[in-house]
Amino acid sequence: LINELDEYQAGLYPAESNHLESEDQLRESNVRMYGCFYDNDLIAIGAVKFMSGYGEIKRVYVPHQHRGKGIAKKIMTTLESLIREQGMTYARLETGIHQHEAIGLYERIGYVKRDPFGDYARDPLSVFMEKAL
Repeated sequence: LINELDEYQAGLYPAESNHLESEDQLRESNVRMYGCFYDNDLIAIGAVKFMSGYGEIKRVYVPHQHRGKGIAKKIMTTLESLIREQGMTYARLETGIHQHEAIGLYERIGYVKRDPFGDYARDPLSVFMEKAL
């Protein structure tokens, strides 16, 4: 699914606007991956990267055939729980302006737009969001 997500993102944004964690980066000790399975098939993914004072939501992806079933919301809830377990009170994320469904979900579950954070620079193709946990 990571490769599928990379291809999807590459079709929407130029390389300089794709802030994708590599598979090696997703294996780092401050990252937790979460997968959603159905009949032993991996059907969705998400990750959280624990930073200084907040958790950054990364790589949330539900393929088209599995959308509309509440899977992304469940992944987000799980990732937020992992952030809380680390004693952190904020979840942050970066997504692209063309991902209207994702932005809508994030807003419905309490995320608000904010300025860039961490190592991110302003990018007209990026949306930065945060939720107080």
